[in-house]
Amino acid sequence: MNSLERFYATVNREPVDRPAAWLGMPDIFAQPALFKHYGVKDFHELKLAVGDDFYAVEVPYESPNASAIYAAFDWYMDGNVDAEERTLTTPGCFAEAEELEDLEFFQWPDPAKYINVEECKRRVALAPDDKVCLGMMWSAHFQDTCAAFGMENALMNMIANPEIYEAVDAKIMEFYLKANEIFYEATKGRLNAVLIGNDMGSQRGLMLSPDMVRRFIIPGCKKLVEQAHSYGLKVIYHSCGSIVDIIPDLIEAGVDIIHPIQALAAGMEPQGLKDKFGDKVSFCGGVDTQDLLVNGTPEDVQKKVKELRTIFPTGLIISPSHEAILPDIPPANIQALFDEAQKVY
Repeated sequence: MNSLERFYATVNREPVDRPAAWLGMPDIFAQPALFKHYGVKDFHELKLAVGDDFYAVEVPYESPNASAIYAAFDWYMDGNVDAEERTLTTPGCFAEAEELEDLEFFQWPDPAKYINVEECKRRVALAPDDKVCLGMMWSAHFQDTCAAFGMENALMNMIANPEIYEAVDAKIMEFYLKANEIFYEATKGRLNAVLIGNDMGSQRGLMLSPDMVRRFIIPGCKKLVEQAHSYGLKVIYHSCGSIVDIIPDLIEAGVDIIHPIQALAAGMEPQGLKDKFGDKVSFCGGVDTQDLLVNGTPEDVQKKVKELRTIFPTGLIISPSHEAILPDIPPANIQALFDEAQKVY
């Protein structure tokens, strides 16, 4: 099997020769050590050197205020959105908004002005034909709406003033649906899957009740999934933390793969997820980045990957449990993950 065949079989929970595996998106400060370990000079070469089944592509977005699609909104009105320093908790520009008229001052960016279509095409063209070309769309409308108000204000508005929360969320969704359409049209025929998502889980449970997730997050998720499916793309849906209580809702929304299995979060143990949902949806992740990959030995990592391969003969993309590999993870442990994952059954 090549990577594409393995991926589609994994999505459909059909037999595979070995598990699919994804490196994720190493943090910029983690990349130098990985480059040195694998003897490569850039991220493109790293993706090929590790034997990754995926070739992840980010949307080329460049506006006067931002250089990343996931940091497109200038919620603090200071003219510069720092993608590395964003926060959901600092009160945003709508912190004091109470009426819909209080939102009218904000200048919503137009993605058509800031997404370079030719660069979209160039980036996906770098992906080898037999790899899974994965668009990193994010489209994190819940997180962005929280940032627009500040998380405390956003959560209170969900209860006390849902109309104003939903108005901001709708504008953010409008932006992402348009941005995604531009990218999907530019990469038609080259893209295989996309990653979208919102962080809504903590270590112990959801950050808000399941009913609140169903009202304020799942409808947007469904629109984004339907849009991607209309282009023939598979959808990996991301949320950190314990999200077991709303996995049935994500399945109902049409999600193909749930990312990540954050194995140390409550209710996210791989065997439990396999038992409850293994015949309904596929998963990605499972190799713990909170302790194992940071403090364990390569032998410890290999042992965990062997366990995951046994629990999930198919239906799992083996990957670090957080896509942004941080500098505290030794490159030797990443190599151990891939060495074990790539063994044929």
